[in-house]
Amino acid sequence: MFFLLYNILIYLIQPFILLFTLFRSRKSPAYRQRLNERYGIYKRNNIVPQPNGVLIHAASVGEVMAAQPLVNTILAEYPQLALTITTVTPTGSERVKSAFGNRVTHIYLPYDTPTAMARFIRFVQPKLCIVMETELWPNFIGQLAKRNIPLVIANARLSARSATRYGKLKKIVHQMLSQITHIAAQDSISASRYLSLDYDKSRLSVMGNLKYDLSLSAVLQQQIAELRQTWLPSKRPVWIAASTHQGEDEIILQAHHTLLHRYPDLLLLLVPRHPERFQAVYDLIEKSGLSAVRRSAQQVPGAETQVMLIDSMGELMLMYGISDIAFVGGSLLPIGGHNPLEPLAFKLPVISGKHTFNFPEVFSALRTVNGVIEIESQSQALAKQVDGLLSTPTLAQRYGEAGYQVLMENRGALDRLMLLLRPYLEK
Repeated sequence: MFFLLYNILIYLIQPFILLFTLFRSRKSPAYRQRLNERYGIYKRNNIVPQPNGVLIHAASVGEVMAAQPLVNTILAEYPQLALTITTVTPTGSERVKSAFGNRVTHIYLPYDTPTAMARFIRFVQPKLCIVMETELWPNFIGQLAKRNIPLVIANARLSARSATRYGKLKKIVHQMLSQITHIAAQDSISASRYLSLDYDKSRLSVMGNLKYDLSLSAVLQQQIAELRQTWLPSKRPVWIAASTHQGEDEIILQAHHTLLHRYPDLLLLLVPRHPERFQAVYDLIEKSGLSAVRRSAQQVPGAETQVMLIDSMGELMLMYGISDIAFVGGSLLPIGGHNPLEPLAFKLPVISGKHTFNFPEVFSALRTVNGVIEIESQSQALAKQVDGLLSTPTLAQRYGEAGYQVLMENRGALDRLMLLLRPYLEK
């Protein structure tokens, strides 16, 4: 009965979803493009996934980046297998294209109606589906189970909020979860939450976080060297505020104002999380009185430039590579934080707010070794910590090294996941 009501509701709300999508496209036009894919309709497209391949669903940018080591390994070890990657956001789509080019097929995952999902599965015809992290859609899962297509949730995490919400519908959620072939949890906390929903213990493994397995390619390192030579010929100090959200940019710009009094040549790389905010953030920078240029305009920061707005997609690792200090956003407000491991790959000292509940075990490990600096949501606190790291290079190095060791010591999730997946990949 629940699934019948769910399907009736999912059809009834489609006009509102469509209106919301069109409204959102006013700021981000990509949302009104390829709408047919949102309903599993592909006749007008030139997309033709090869059947009997692997379907990987990565909702948005964070999941795509987590999947990157896995995708690259499958492409290298099983070149004969076709890979189709789905996302639900245009930013995720852009990240797929920039990371993998034409080595994979990309389409949007449709809205979770029975008919759209059935068309989608018939179109892709995968022999294995891998879902990254947290995406659980009843009809998507049901259509895969109906066709006996194995489904693995990789790098799986389940927040306390989601676990509580699912717990109120425990029998129904258990019925949905029982159709999942295997859950590869990224930490023991998420694993215990899945078990509390009566998921079969024999089909659950704790494999670690794939995000620890990121690597810096030779191509990326060459791009970093070239960008540093172009942008920073005088070797001026640089700090980056990455994946920022509305309400955080004001705090960051105030902190930068304060820092410029002591470090007049300090450059801030400001990287908003969502592209629809790029213009609003640029307007905010101008209103603050700071001198700024935009990455999208292919502008090079001059000696007078105080802020570089990174209003482009897929370049965050490149920007970390030319920075000296990293602030990771989504953490000054109760958003849950973003991945601190990417800047740690460059041994950067990492500053974060205290709202990091999206990465509980990562931040716990970093706190244990003093590998992260956590601050209150105030511009003075942020400015104080950036100042301390700039004025004491040995302190910055110590934080960066401690965080980097956490990254190195926790690698191996990819090898464990591939061991699980090989029987399905080799069928």
